[in-house]
Amino acid sequence: MKERNQTSVREFILIGLSEDPKLKLPLFIFFVHVYGITLLGNLCIIILIRISPRLHTPMYFLLSNLSFVALCYSSTITPNMLENILSRTKTISFLGCITQIFFFVGTGSVEVFLLAVMPYDRFVAICNPLVYATIMTNQACMYLVVISYLVAYIHSMIHIICMLRLDFCGSNRITHFYCDVPPLLNLSCSDTSLKVAILNFVTGSLILGSLICIIVFYTYILYTILKISSSETRLTVFYTCSSHFASVTLCFGTLVFMYISPSSKYAMEQDRVASVFYTVIIPMLNPMIYSLRNKDVKEALRKVINRKAW
Repeated sequence: MKERNQTSVREFILIGLSEDPKLKLPLFIFFVHVYGITLLGNLCIIILIRISPRLHTPMYFLLSNLSFVALCYSSTITPNMLENILSRTKTISFLGCITQIFFFVGTGSVEVFLLAVMPYDRFVAICNPLVYATIMTNQACMYLVVISYLVAYIHSMIHIICMLRLDFCGSNRITHFYCDVPPLLNLSCSDTSLKVAILNFVTGSLILGSLICIIVFYTYILYTILKISSSETRLTVFYTCSSHFASVTLCFGTLVFMYISPSSKYAMEQDRVASVFYTVIIPMLNPMIYSLRNKDVKEALRKVINRKAW
């Protein structure tokens, strides 16, 4: 009788972005700089919001949490990727792989939920300004963030439970630069059809639900803005939403591309490129988007720099 758990693979080999030895050093230098900018940019946003009284508002509280999640998200993937670029073995243990998936899915889900919560703050501020202070209290913001983390890591645990019930008894070469769910499903010698259906349904529902919330809130915001008679005021209100809209476009655009692409060798190569953008580049771009296009952040930064200069 066949035993239920036949997992013989105890470690995986991460193929990485390229197997060409000539690309090792250029890739390492590039991603070290990207990771350094990511750490510096997101830490600056968190510290600036913390020390600037002007930024002690619900919108910037949510932004600081988004920067913290981007920090954690990038740190889940990039250090291991940098090590593997220069390493000869490129191995990761089964437990290490499962742990990476847990934090990767968890922090990525928190980011998606925070991006869905942030337009709610703008919706209340623009469409119901008289009750904004009553609705968006510190306690309400904390609840929204805690719920985002809670649901995100429940989502992550569903992935982990499905992964732990897989058998790996063949190849251990993961055609990716980190442990992701689709490559592991491809390596499994178990019947993965039910698990794939469950994961696609849960993940798709959460992404689609978040996207619908964003679209609904922005529809109300747009409707309210178009009723404003002053073109200058209308432009100012548009400007306050532009940074978040840019982040949503980058995040959800990449997610949709990754999850609707067909399961084939060529699609896996495309997925690796999209994953670089999602896991490494976007966490670096978010602080730039919010700082370069935000007058409050730029003014707070100017004050801090002037204070240090004195």
